[in-house]
Amino acid sequence: MRQKIVAGNWKMNTFVREGLRLTEELIKLKYPSGVKLIIAPPYTHLFPIQSIVEGTLIELAAQNLAKENQGAFTGEISADILKDMGIKYSIIGHSERRMYYGENDAILFSKVEQALKNNLAPIFCIGESLDERENNEHFKIINHQLQNTIFKLSRDQFKQIIIAYEPVWAIGTGKTASPEQAQEIHAYIRTQIAEQFDNQIADGTSILYGGSCKPSNAKELFSMNDIDGGLIGGAALNSEDFIAIANSF
Repeated sequence: MRQKIVAGNWKMNTFVREGLRLTEELIKLKYPSGVKLIIAPPYTHLFPIQSIVEGTLIELAAQNLAKENQGAFTGEISADILKDMGIKYSIIGHSERRMYYGENDAILFSKVEQALKNNLAPIFCIGESLDERENNEHFKIINHQLQNTIFKLSRDQFKQIIIAYEPVWAIGTGKTASPEQAQEIHAYIRTQIAEQFDNQIADGTSILYGGSCKPSNAKELFSMNDIDGGLIGGAALNSEDFIAIANSF
């Protein structure tokens, strides 16, 4: 059975003290035992937050990692540093990294490889822009992103991957793909996985929705057959909203 996941991407928000308070609030709130809760604070927060989530069911993700393992790369954080801290996941390929920092498929695949070498599970983001959707190129773009990156992995490596579908046109805009639009893409991704690997791998891969998911629409989105949870942005900065989303399954 596929894992149900709600992952919170805090992006470049909160001071450390605020992040600690938010985490402490999350620890106290209840959500279904069958839902995996992951939070991705800024790098500066990871170490102090790790100390308070230890022994709880909340797990930590980095928002990004370096494509190199170590060396003279000022300002970068490597997968082995994250592993040493006890971090288990990293977001890779978020549309903001692709758009603002020029991270192409080759860079992203190197990051995936670094994550897997260090036993970090990638939360790998894919998705189309508004122009690509309006030009009816969304399936082509999704297929291209998959083929050039995580479809290069072995079957066993791919088992560690969590996919997050981000309709780029719905991130931070207040727009949301309809449940039917989201389901259509999620089902397409799962079909492509089955063709690349097999049905067992496809049926076991969690595919998250990452476009303005919030308490008001999470239940309808999560009711779709191929949507296994969400990669949450703004709503992840409010503990009650985030847990309300986790309670939407």
